[in-house]
Amino acid sequence: MSTTAWIIVVIVVAVVVVAAAGWIGRRRSVENRRVEAMEHREEAQERARRAERADVAASELNVVAERERAAARESAERARDVDPDVDESADEPAGGRTIR
Repeated sequence: MSTTAWIIVVIVVAVVVVAAAGWIGRRRSVENRRVEAMEHREEAQERARRAERADVAASELNVVAERERAAARESAERARDVDPDVDESADEPAGGRTIR
């Protein structure tokens, strides 16, 4: 085989090796991005679950807070009813009571 033929064979082999290395590298890069995307999805799902649990807890706390507000209003009403210093005959715009 002539020197020119050997040079052509070496160049073709080099091109094939470089192309294969590029293909393998790109394939690894795509696989790495798939793994990264999967990790992001898992994190997003976990955060969504935590947010849902926080929403449920907040709703439950809101119910408790409403009960406490109602109890506080009832206690304040009883205090006004029992307080000897409250003048119920006074005219106030909001229907409140005046302290003597």
